[in-house]
Amino acid sequence: MTKVYAVLLLQEAVDDLRRLEDFAIERELTIDTPDWTLPQRALDAIREGMRLLSWSPHTCRRAELGNGRSRELVIPFGARGCVVLFEVVGDEVVVGADRHQRAENDRH
Repeated sequence: MTKVYAVLLLQEAVDDLRRLEDFAIERELTIDTPDWTLPQRALDAIREGMRLLSWSPHTCRRAELGNGRSRELVIPFGARGCVVLFEVVGDEVVVGADRHQRAENDRH
């Protein structure tokens, strides 16, 4: 039987998701032929990707930064995607941050 984990988003992660949505909307505002379905499709891709955390969080790679228990899930979308940072605590997966991969790459 597969173990099921409860996935909890910290307020910081919820705020990050709002920023990612705002980023997608702002990007569409700058182009001549905006795709107004893109922001919702991006959020749907993130939601679908995070489903993995409810049944197989330990398959995700260990995060380079953190306390040694941190992991990251890369969710592809378009040319980049996002990185979800989380920890497994007992039967819970605690999501602390969601970052656009461009932001992750800009840090290095």
